[in-house]
Amino acid sequence: MPKVSVIIPAYNRAPLLKEAVESVLQQSFSDFELIVVDDGSTDGTRELIKSYPEARYIYQSNRGVSSARNQGIKQAKGALIAFLDSDDLWLDNKLERQVSFFNDNPTASICQSEEIWLKNGQRQNPKKRHRKYSGYILKECLPLCIVSPTAVMLRREVFEKIGLFDESLPVCEDYDFWLRAARVYSIDLIKKPLIIKRAKFPDQLSFRYRGMDRFRLKAIKKLLKEELPPEIRELALEVFRGKRKILIRGCLKRRRYLAVLLYQLLFRC
Repeated sequence: MPKVSVIIPAYNRAPLLKEAVESVLQQSFSDFELIVVDDGSTDGTRELIKSYPEARYIYQSNRGVSSARNQGIKQAKGALIAFLDSDDLWLDNKLERQVSFFNDNPTASICQSEEIWLKNGQRQNPKKRHRKYSGYILKECLPLCIVSPTAVMLRREVFEKIGLFDESLPVCEDYDFWLRAARVYSIDLIKKPLIIKRAKFPDQLSFRYRGMDRFRLKAIKKLLKEELPPEIRELALEVFRGKRKILIRGCLKRRRYLAVLLYQLLFRC
């Protein structure tokens, strides 16, 4: 069995996907399997991945990134799972550093790394609100998603404990997952960049959905059904009310009064 299963979900991104796959195959650590889940691509993704004998290709009809990741998890054989989004890249020691971390910390369940940001090919400095934390970081995860799937490695047991990615969420599925994970587990940080995140591609999911806070509200509403420390519950309610206010204000600005009514009904807390 491989030590690590690497899962790349892909949808119509063959040129970027090629670079992502190459960044995996160039890793200094070699005891891994590479699984590419093609979520219904029509751009030659199948032919591209078939040209890499090291990769396992799985095709499914288009059901979204959560479904693609979940399919990869179900097929994975490794005790450790790592994700890579098709528009991101790994530095060549990413797997080696994270496997070493788990070897040195046998009780750890999830770790992520710092990251390098590129926007239109230019390096960017993350803002203060994007700062990464280490440990039990649920309160830091509530305002926005500060855990990147591309930067994470985790033990298979995490999915057995908290479940898979929520396939009902077309976006913010990572925000939802890391809230659930952070409620139960410490998320440790390797304070060294091991990945490159690339932004500003026109087909990124964040550009396809307006009012993304409605999906974050669904995630927080799910979290509030769980047992939480009183201070975390109060903070979650505060964040929930703040995001709901912003969402409704945006709808009012655009005169989407039916949406305002719908959100008021759906997002009571």
